[in-house]
Amino acid sequence: MGSVRKASAWLGLVEDNDERYYDDEYTEGTETGTGNQAWVTDPRVQVAAEAAEERDRRIATVTPDSFRDARAIGELFRDGVPVIVNLTAMDPADAKRVVDFAAGLIFGLRGSIDRVATRVFLLSPADTQVVAGEAAGRKTDGFFNQS
Repeated sequence: MGSVRKASAWLGLVEDNDERYYDDEYTEGTETGTGNQAWVTDPRVQVAAEAAEERDRRIATVTPDSFRDARAIGELFRDGVPVIVNLTAMDPADAKRVVDFAAGLIFGLRGSIDRVATRVFLLSPADTQVVAGEAAGRKTDGFFNQS
């Protein structure tokens, strides 16, 4: 299968007919030698979610359907978790109420709110600094400076 065909299949534009990756002899159930034991993870390997929670490196993404989902945003933010709020699925009146609620949250807990995209906001707790990647990576004297 060519690379263009693979990319088209991955995007769902054409049907994926490549059967070479499928094993017809696969049977579900227990494998030989393992018995009915549960999968045991090496104790030296730590699940990413647990490690992130221990180091307070979590970011929550919430896509509310109605204003009732604002409570989940508030609880996460109150726990010190930065929250990305995607309001694209809401009607404008409820989205405005959620933004007003978020503004109250960041005022009361001394956080900050940043617009990431149209109707998508980042709520950052007081101890979190948001660094803009564009300004840090851009040089003032170089090829793109046309002045």
